Amino acid sequence: MKKIILVLSLSLMSIVSFAQEIKWMTMDEAVIAQKKDPKPIFMDVYTDWCGPCKMLDKNTFSDAAIVDLVSKNYYAVKFNAEGNETINFKGVKYTNPKYVAGKTGRNGQHEFTSFLKVQGYPTMYIFEASGEIKSNILGYRTAEQLKAEL
Repeated sequence: MKKIILVLSLSLMSIVSFAQEIKWMTMDEAVIAQKKDPKPIFMDVYTDWCGPCKMLDKNTFSDAAIVDLVSKNYYAVKFNAEGNETINFKGVKYTNPKYVAGKTGRNGQHEFTSFLKVQGYPTMYIFEASGEIKSNILGYRTAEQLKAEL
């Protein structure tokens, strides 16, 4: 009986540890959510080819303390700086007219990336509940480093 309880406990703990992740949304979804319940937006600006961006996902954004901090205090947005998503922000529609579907490697830069004045990848942005950009964090951060900056 003790062995069964131990196995069940370990199984449950492993499921819980895998279940901890940031619930990412689009910028449009976050702006709509802000209207209902104002809180800041945390945006991760990445590209598919960016190695440090992948390290952020694997190491930093999977850390339980970061998941908890971001989930409780922000609307979390994941934005591909070279993707084809349409973003409506402050009455302006941003697209990526140079996007090429199926292209590997670098793609056309999204207009919202230019609006943000992204200088490198990854870059994380904090938008106040009012929609104004409060700050940006350029480059890879460990969980401890990001926690200190947030």
